[in-house]
Amino acid sequence: MKQTFLLLLLFAIGLMPALADNITVGGTSRSYNVYAPSNLGEGRPLLIFCHGYNQDANWMQNSEFKNDQVSMEAVCDTAKFVVVFPNGINKSWDTSGDRDINFIKAIIDKMVTQHKIDRNRVYLGGFSMGGMLTYHAMNKIPDLIAAFCPVSGYPMGGATANTNVRPIPILHIHGTSDETCAFSGAQPALNVWINHNGCPTTATITNNYNGFNGAKMHVWGPGNDGVEVRLLELPNKGHWICKEKQVYTGKEIWNFCKRFSLNKTSPNVKITSPNTGIKYISFGPQGEVSFPEVNITATADDPNGTIEKVEFYDGTTLLATCTEKPYKTTLATTKTGKHTLKAIATDNDGETSTATVEVTLQKPTTLTLSTDFKEGGAIPAGWTTYDSNERRTGYSNGYTSGCRVLQFTGSSKGFNYGLYFRNINGNTKQGYAKFGLSGAGTTLSLAPGHYTLKYKICNWNMADFGEVELDIETRAGKSIASQTYTPNINIGNVASNNFSSPTQQTFEFDITEQGDYVIALYSAASEWSDCIIGQLSLTANSYVTTSIETPTHNQAPNTPIYDIDGQRVISPTKSGIYISNGKKIIKR
Repeated sequence: MKQTFLLLLLFAIGLMPALADNITVGGTSRSYNVYAPSNLGEGRPLLIFCHGYNQDANWMQNSEFKNDQVSMEAVCDTAKFVVVFPNGINKSWDTSGDRDINFIKAIIDKMVTQHKIDRNRVYLGGFSMGGMLTYHAMNKIPDLIAAFCPVSGYPMGGATANTNVRPIPILHIHGTSDETCAFSGAQPALNVWINHNGCPTTATITNNYNGFNGAKMHVWGPGNDGVEVRLLELPNKGHWICKEKQVYTGKEIWNFCKRFSLNKTSPNVKITSPNTGIKYISFGPQGEVSFPEVNITATADDPNGTIEKVEFYDGTTLLATCTEKPYKTTLATTKTGKHTLKAIATDNDGETSTATVEVTLQKPTTLTLSTDFKEGGAIPAGWTTYDSNERRTGYSNGYTSGCRVLQFTGSSKGFNYGLYFRNINGNTKQGYAKFGLSGAGTTLSLAPGHYTLKYKICNWNMADFGEVELDIETRAGKSIASQTYTPNINIGNVASNNFSSPTQQTFEFDITEQGDYVIALYSAASEWSDCIIGQLSLTANSYVTTSIETPTHNQAPNTPIYDIDGQRVISPTKSGIYISNGKKIIKR
């Protein structure tokens, strides 16, 4: 009788979901909690969710993922998937090395053996430091995880996206009043992956998401391979797992993850150029501004068949249809604003896949470059810095030293943000900040005309004030015009120091040939010289005009023309075209 009862008890226990288990990884016994619904079946998904610092698996499973109405186990029971809550060593995670990455890989292998889970539908998330580990895993094991869901956590040193990593679906959940991992850091981390994934840089926003007053769901996508990046913004919420009735974190994670799998049967397509977010800025007379042709190229393949065609679109307008390699076309337009370029690949089964990038065509009369100085620790798009040791190109972020945007917090300050650059070795032009270099994401095209550059700059940490040189250059590095200025304000190496607003300076110059140009600022030729750019704007005062004067019958086509102050103005062309800068034009 006792033996029969024992057998029945063991049989019953075998039907119950497991609670805790161990696995040896790298010679160390590691523990985790696992919940597997009854009647799970085979080929079901797996979610791994990592606790925060100084927490453990029990706390995450039984406190953070439960309330009176719902629990993570209930979500698993309905959707039929396995959830694992791992334990970190000393209630912490290795967010830079391989120790816990190997732990996650071992858990996946064991769940495949124990519960016959589907390797193509493994998902990873984590809270706080577990969210930091989730971001780390995006670069380390993107081929093992179909979607990632960090909650209230991001890399404190700045997010990165390795170039060889596939497009990554991400749902990030964060409270706006988080006192541990500030909400303001979530967007910069996501920007890295929005750009990497080829997602539109402008989000679609759903206000009062799911009836939660003030909640916002930001969606960037679709990007390459149809992925999305999402940010669920929770108003006035702190460092926590949301268990509100309308927005339960477990449900939100599952509803996002279930849409993604590693074993795509549809074709793969990727736009290889241009990079998403690239901007073409063109100055020129009204109605005469032209933009360079944007070359669009894509790659496409199908794991289960062949590619029948690749179609290119500018928004809803069909640009071209390619039925064989190379898949490429051009965008030739004068329409300003953002353009969403799409490549749609269709395979022999009629399955399609879409890749998108965004480019912006801008036609300003005044371009205020310093408006992009709004994120501390970043190099803004369009900018390149060099300090004689390291070259940095925007957009990039996560910098805590060296050239970068600094945020100033003093009670009295000349500006809130400024772009800091320096010259370490002291050699001539070995410390600079340049806008418009190739590869920085922006092309600055100037028509012939007269321009004004207005700026406010100061020094950051110099014993003596250091002279700054401003140059207008071609992309090849040839100087067209230059000016030097010695700042008279030194902030003093501390972002919280008070400092006055520098006096606005003016640099006027002429452009004689249509082309792509670079605005360059060089710190002084002395060791550790530096500069802070607090304000910078470019205005076109006038352009080439045919209405000023035409050559007389006895005037050679290239006779120089001077203004009333004796300054040489651009020589007329054979058709008699001059530049006017608002002053009387005379001949000599």
